[in-house]
Amino acid sequence: MRQLNSFGVKDQSGMMLLEALIAILIFSLGILGMVAINARAVEAATDSQARADAAKFTSEIASRIALAVDRTSETSIATSLAVFQHQTTGLANGCSFSGSASVSPVVTDWATAVTAPGRTGLPGATATGLQILVDTSAGAFNRVTITVCWQQPGVATLRRHQLVSYVN
Repeated sequence: MRQLNSFGVKDQSGMMLLEALIAILIFSLGILGMVAINARAVEAATDSQARADAAKFTSEIASRIALAVDRTSETSIATSLAVFQHQTTGLANGCSFSGSASVSPVVTDWATAVTAPGRTGLPGATATGLQILVDTSAGAFNRVTITVCWQQPGVATLRRHQLVSYVN
């Protein structure tokens, strides 16, 4: 009778090393996946912070404009609102504005704060990325449109936040 060939210790040499290498490969792929997820989470948190700052800056200037308006008459509201217009020309959906800058210290201080480098301003915000439009026509109800554009470091697209407020 013939005996079945059973595997001996010699036939399994190196199997443990192969299993260990496969386990290290699987573990490494898992760690790389977690690092990638962490990088995306940091990017999303940074973008969220910049959007919150943009909302804060636009709300702040809208409040300061509303407080500084002369409300003695309907024409005085329109006249005092005109002082706050800032870079009124440019593409409606773009972020490259031009035109005359506002001479109001309220607007100039705000523009300096928004474009300040470091943690106080918006990242990548420039003077040409800020706009304040005032519409005092009869149907517009003294509409003030504030637009702020910025660019996150390492991101190709511009971010944009717009606030529309009515001053009465």
